[in-house]
Amino acid sequence: MSPLALLFLTLFNSVLGLSILFPILGPLGRELGLSEVQVGLFSTGYALMQFLLSPYWGRRSERGRKPVLLVGILGFAASFLLFGLFALLGQKGVLPPGPLFPLLLLSRLLGGAFSSATLPTAQAYVADVTGRENRTAGMALLGAAFGLAVILGPALGAGLASLFGLLAPVFFSSGIALLNALFVYLVLPESRPEGRKEVERLSPFDPRVFPLLLLGFALNLSGVALEQTIAFYFQDRLGLTGVETARSVGTALVLYGLVAVFLQGFLVRKAGWPPRTLLLLGLPVGLLGFLVLVFAKSFPALTLGLALQGAGAALAGPGVTAGLSLAVGEGEQGLVAGLNSAAQALGRMLGPIVGTGLYRLAPEGPYLLGVSLLLLALLFLPALFRRVRL
Repeated sequence: MSPLALLFLTLFNSVLGLSILFPILGPLGRELGLSEVQVGLFSTGYALMQFLLSPYWGRRSERGRKPVLLVGILGFAASFLLFGLFALLGQKGVLPPGPLFPLLLLSRLLGGAFSSATLPTAQAYVADVTGRENRTAGMALLGAAFGLAVILGPALGAGLASLFGLLAPVFFSSGIALLNALFVYLVLPESRPEGRKEVERLSPFDPRVFPLLLLGFALNLSGVALEQTIAFYFQDRLGLTGVETARSVGTALVLYGLVAVFLQGFLVRKAGWPPRTLLLLGLPVGLLGFLVLVFAKSFPALTLGLALQGAGAALAGPGVTAGLSLAVGEGEQGLVAGLNSAAQALGRMLGPIVGTGLYRLAPEGPYLLGVSLLLLALLFLPALFRRVRL
């Protein structure tokens, strides 16, 4: 099996362990006596640590990719084990909600701190094992691993919770991470060639990378704002009950994910399009998806808008990641991957706050934000292409 295929399995397992928790954090928090705001802080804190530490891990990976991957995966496993143990003590009444919340939050902060090592190191690994002409296809394969895990993880988490209780997915995630670490240790080869010249620092304001980092942040901010509000939007637009909303949104999100996986896992890799082409295709398609959502008033129309937005993100995302990799030298791959992960984490951190805040002002607000951001990106693409060779 090729190093790239092995890395696909590594990242898939890592994201699967995280996405398994998506359907259970809310009900678990209520069972433990926590408020919705406190449960929301688990995700915000997780993303904050990724924002702060991704550049560090990316820079550290220049000394060797495999050790950083192992540290990230093992730290992830330990943090989820701690989260599960603290929550179990809360279920049994040993820890009341007062002291329980800071302990759970601490475990999530540790999880974000260590998991922030995985994605930038994986992106740098791809740069190590692919030539410049195959860089975009390699980055798209990482996106497909991420998307496939996000599709399968929530279904697996819901199934485990229904069979064995709400904490089963938490301990399962920790176990998956331990097995993943063993897989990396035994099977995945080191990709960092010895003797490469290392660059100690790379500023996010470096003109080679700043425009693409800003574009990646905009894509993540608009995408997360959509994800955080789409269930409310379906329910309000279609007048659905809670159960009907869960069924309708679940169906639409599966299609959303399948479109992204197909585009990144097959079309982008087979077509071999450069980052310039992916951005020129992805941004208008994503913009159209947001526009359809603004005016949609039926389930097919809402699902179409969601699928179009997913398709646009699936094309533009690898364009940004591959563009950043190609914009810098071979000794800067870990550094730029760390900055890219930090920009994405900032979008994930602000997206829920911005999205829900805009939704309270007007239900179409989060999607009008997406329209505005992608339109601005399209207008500035010519200037980007003049500054950065893609």
